[in-house]
Amino acid sequence: MAPQFGPEFQHELAELLAWRRDVRHFRRDPLGEELVAELLEAAQLAPSVGNSQPWRFVRVRSPDLREKLAGHADSEIARAGASMPADRRAAYAALKLHGMREAPEVIAVFCDDAASAGSGLGAATMPETRGFSVVLAIHTLWLAARARGLGLGWVSVVDPAHVTRLLEAPRNWRLIALLCIGHPEEPDVRPELERKGWQARLDWRAQVSER
Repeated sequence: MAPQFGPEFQHELAELLAWRRDVRHFRRDPLGEELVAELLEAAQLAPSVGNSQPWRFVRVRSPDLREKLAGHADSEIARAGASMPADRRAAYAALKLHGMREAPEVIAVFCDDAASAGSGLGAATMPETRGFSVVLAIHTLWLAARARGLGLGWVSVVDPAHVTRLLEAPRNWRLIALLCIGHPEEPDVRPELERKGWQARLDWRAQVSER
C-alpha cells in the first residue's frame, strides 16, 4: 500500500522547499563518506526520461583540481561582471558566487548524452530531456542535503568545456553543474540574492497563463 502523507508532512515539505537555498558561505567541517553516499543515493531516485538515469557525478577530491576550478570561476565571474550594466556592477561585485575553497564537498554533475539505459525512450524528439533529468537529480540531492542540515551552492559561472577538460570527462558527457556542499555558515530562509537586493521572489501567479 502506498504511504499516505498527511497535513503535518505536507507542512514540513513546504518548509523544506522554502529552506532549499543556494548557499555560498560554508563551514569547513568535513562531511562523512556515509553522509555523501546518502545524498548520492537519494539523487538516484530522481525521475528521468526513459529511466535513462543519465547523471554522472564526479567528486572533486584533489586540492589542486579544486583550486584550479575556483580560480577559473573567479576569472569567469570577473569577466561576466565587466559586461554587466554600469548600474549593477557594484551590486554584482558584492555577491559571493561560489564557495569552492570552503565547502568540504565539490561535485561536478554531467549529463551522459550517450547513456544506454532506457534505450533512448522519450529522447528521440527532445534529446534535451536528458539534461532536464539531470537537473531533477540535482534538485533531489539538494532537498536531501537540506533535510540533513546541509547547504548546496550551484556554480554556473564557468566555461563547461574548460571544466570538462580539466576533469578529463568523456566527450559525450555534458557539464550541467558544479555543486558545493557543506554546512552553511549562516542558514537563512531568504535567498541571498533577495537579501542583497539583487532579485526579489516573483509571485507565482505572474508565471501562470491559460489557453
